[in-house]
Amino acid sequence: MGIAENILVIDDEIQIRRLLKITLENSGYKVFEAADAKSGLPEVANCRPSLILLDLGLPDEDGISLLKKVREFSETPVIILSVRNSENAIIEALDSGADDYITKPFNSGELLARIRTSLRHSQPEQRNPVYKNGNITVDFSTREVKKKNQIIKLTATEFSILSLFVRNEGKVLTYNYFLKEIWGRQYSDETQYLRVFVAALRKKLEDNPSRPKIFITESGVGYRMISVE
Repeated sequence: MGIAENILVIDDEIQIRRLLKITLENSGYKVFEAADAKSGLPEVANCRPSLILLDLGLPDEDGISLLKKVREFSETPVIILSVRNSENAIIEALDSGADDYITKPFNSGELLARIRTSLRHSQPEQRNPVYKNGNITVDFSTREVKKKNQIIKLTATEFSILSLFVRNEGKVLTYNYFLKEIWGRQYSDETQYLRVFVAALRKKLEDNPSRPKIFITESGVGYRMISVE
């Protein structure tokens, strides 16, 4: 892996911190720890982490409040680890600046995969304008989209949505985020509007639109684009 990347764990449960420390260090990461918001916030500046794992149920301050403070000065990827599993809690965290959300108890393999994805997408953008995912190719210089080397015609809106997916591959994007980015704040409640366009993308780009493998629905929250072979 080369130079170990720093990961900051902010969680008040010592058992969770121990588990994460073992898991992450075995995968080559350097781990820093904080048990509350008061000690966690300065650690963001002190240890300069490549990624933050943040619990929402901190003893001195809600994790969402801490997340918003972090976002005032840092774009470091933040993955929420929390027992809160309601749609509202997940949406609030993602809309407040979290890059991903995993509910406890979690699978270590899935966590490591999410960490790799977040770290990969926090790197400076590559200059290569061609994106490939499975049998889909997107050439951003020509705005040409192909599936199995066949040109697929997309509307301007479909291409904008696809571009947003590509720029955020692996991340959960809320309905609200899509609607504001593509159509503006006045459309922030028009989730059915978005579903129509995502369905159109699936029909054109998925092998089986009724069982999508690339454009995945995160029930009640939004969508995630998955990289496939």
